[in-house]
Amino acid sequence: MRTLKGPALFLAQFAGDASPFNDWRSITAWAADCGYLGVQVPSGDTRLFDLTLAAESQDYCDEIAGQANESGITITELSAHLQGQLVAVHPAYDTLFDAFAAPQVRGNPAARQEWAVAEVRKALIASRRLGCPALAAFSGALAWPYVYPWPQRPAGLIEEAFDELARRWRPLLDEAEENGVDIAFEIHPGEDLHDGVTFEMFLDRVGDHPRANMLYDPSHYLLQGLDYLDHLDIYRDRIRLFHVKDAELNPTGRQGVYGGYQPWADRAGRFRSPGDGQVDFGAIFARLAVMDFAGWAVVEWECALKHPEDGAREGAQFVRDHIIRVTDRAFDDFAGVDTDRAANRRLLGLED
Repeated sequence: MRTLKGPALFLAQFAGDASPFNDWRSITAWAADCGYLGVQVPSGDTRLFDLTLAAESQDYCDEIAGQANESGITITELSAHLQGQLVAVHPAYDTLFDAFAAPQVRGNPAARQEWAVAEVRKALIASRRLGCPALAAFSGALAWPYVYPWPQRPAGLIEEAFDELARRWRPLLDEAEENGVDIAFEIHPGEDLHDGVTFEMFLDRVGDHPRANMLYDPSHYLLQGLDYLDHLDIYRDRIRLFHVKDAELNPTGRQGVYGGYQPWADRAGRFRSPGDGQVDFGAIFARLAVMDFAGWAVVEWECALKHPEDGAREGAQFVRDHIIRVTDRAFDDFAGVDTDRAANRRLLGLED
């Protein structure tokens, strides 16, 4: 067993145009002041990080890592969630997802996909340069509009979607192997990889690729009624990253999982700050300790009610309170005896 690393903070929800959230030195100093030891970096946010330069220059990577270290902060991982989303977009979402892309490729789905693939490649190279063992990403989605089977889906539709998704990601997984970096897909509604079954469908199509792995975020499992503790046991060998994000599901006679098109604060299922929802983090941290999880506990703040800065500060302490410093001995070692095969055989009635 090993002790989890943390706390760390995913910066995507905090980056902004006002200080201290608008430049790298300031936001990492702020994170340290909140009690964090690491940060997960949205690789496409140019206010904080120049992905192109990071892919080209070891000196740049050393510089930004050094600036973070001055505040006691480690770069835990890069995130390519938004770029990964654009690797596979169903036409129904073209307009909405265009905002995630560079201005020069908006309105051109083929150019946007090519740009997204190039960005993921850069993120893999930059991850290697930064010494980050995994890259967080979304898978994108071609089948998501058909997630509910009405109207009845024609035979082969979902299979064709997953065949194509695998075709697009397989070269990137091979490049991940070349760079010694795992791609940790966040299992997330809106993505074709949104539960264990869909992850397995994808994994089968990429030949059980060793670099195709998971980002575990229990909030997304709770909100779809999935057993998030059993999920840990099933996929323990594929889980590389961990988001500490809480959620609650309080169905009523008027709405349930689908939320009735309501804003987040009015939905039966909504995200909450760590400790304010229904996720059993005590059980999760215990399982991660037993399964020898090697990564960081990374707070992702997405709360429908609480101010983000309060959520960030409380989240750091929440993780500290839940990290289990694993024992280096068994509690009953004091009663142990030396191994003696002859004595053991006598105890079993197996006299020589």
